[in-house]
Amino acid sequence: MNAVPPTEPNTGLLTPPPTLRGRRVRLDPLGPLHLDSVWSGLHDPDTLRLTGTRGHFDRDAVETHLAAIGAADDRADWAIIDIESGDYLGEIVLNELDADNASMNFRIALLPGLPGRGYGTEATTVVLDFAFGRLGLHRVFLDVYSFNPRALRSYEKAGFVTEGRQRHTLNWDGEWADSILMGILSTDPRPALN
Repeated sequence: MNAVPPTEPNTGLLTPPPTLRGRRVRLDPLGPLHLDSVWSGLHDPDTLRLTGTRGHFDRDAVETHLAAIGAADDRADWAIIDIESGDYLGEIVLNELDADNASMNFRIALLPGLPGRGYGTEATTVVLDFAFGRLGLHRVFLDVYSFNPRALRSYEKAGFVTEGRQRHTLNWDGEWADSILMGILSTDPRPALN
């Protein structure tokens, strides 16, 4: 058992989060500028199913949320931007900061029609480089629904490993789905961006 305590994360980097770059994607701090794109995603049936999101959203409340998240000291939210076209591709987030244990939750939501092109894996890798390199986290974790094998493969490509399974955590249209729990440590091997 490794008895070395984690170092304290550099949480000052979360307020606001820095712009990050990959080969094909740029991660810009998510904010009011992205309202129309975020609003569109909140009304896409596939996006809602893949994220298990229910409920109705008020546009003013979403705009207020986007205006406030850049000042949060316990999360980092980015818009995923295609460097070549400048198009908004989705959002990616580190949240649920546990500073004592140097860990954060991870989530990503791409616009419909983009899965399978590698943007999500690249954006995930860029965020993990930031999380472990600059922010100083020891662990990043997530859960993904069992009906989303494409996301599961993308997370595995980025270095996440399956740590467990919670049975029947989501009932969507009368069908139960499990949550697959995944994590990655700063000490785990991770692929480099091509």
